[in-house]
Amino acid sequence: MAHETDPTATAPGEEPAWKRRAVERSTRAAKLRAEQRVERFLDAAQAIITEKGTTDFTVQEVVDRSRQSLRSFYQHFDGKHELLLALFEDALRRTADQLRAAASGASDPVERLKVAVQSLFELCRPDPAAQRPLFTDFAPQLLISHPAEVKVAHAPLLALFTELMTQVEAAGKLRSGTTPRHAAALTMQTVMFTAQSSGAPEDGTAHPITADEIWDFCSTGFAKP
Repeated sequence: MAHETDPTATAPGEEPAWKRRAVERSTRAAKLRAEQRVERFLDAAQAIITEKGTTDFTVQEVVDRSRQSLRSFYQHFDGKHELLLALFEDALRRTADQLRAAASGASDPVERLKVAVQSLFELCRPDPAAQRPLFTDFAPQLLISHPAEVKVAHAPLLALFTELMTQVEAAGKLRSGTTPRHAAALTMQTVMFTAQSSGAPEDGTAHPITADEIWDFCSTGFAKP
């Protein structure tokens, strides 16, 4: 009489199923604890930046504020630079989410892109009443010293603008010979640079660039005539 094979049986030399389950459960728990520790460090650093209005703080201050250990900090970050980079990346990801939500209210693809462009312009403009040292202090230094890291940090924004530009192309409204990704990158960089360098004129006589003007300028580059 033939013996039936138990499908749950462990093959010779194979790790027992119970052990795999235990290891997977342990790994998930460890990952969750690590994520929670990282969030506490980020929250502590953001609180210090908000209070001081500057990124001039020490790792020890972050450790003390988070009520964790210095050893734990260096298990997750190489140092202060990587911590600031994480905050910067997180801020840009939230910005992309904010722009996506704002643009989703428009049904026309060109109008969605217009909302995103104008919203990004307003968000990037210098605001004396809003202290944003991650963008005014850290980002310019990062652009010079670590351009590759800047590119990675801006990836969520570029992905959003590429998606919106692709929708414009699908609607037959993108200039011939223009690729959505290139048009998205050029538009995003133009908007951000112009906004960041268009502070209020010192003598108050010059005409500041508006969100409507930046849209008109950018759209002439990618929109089908």
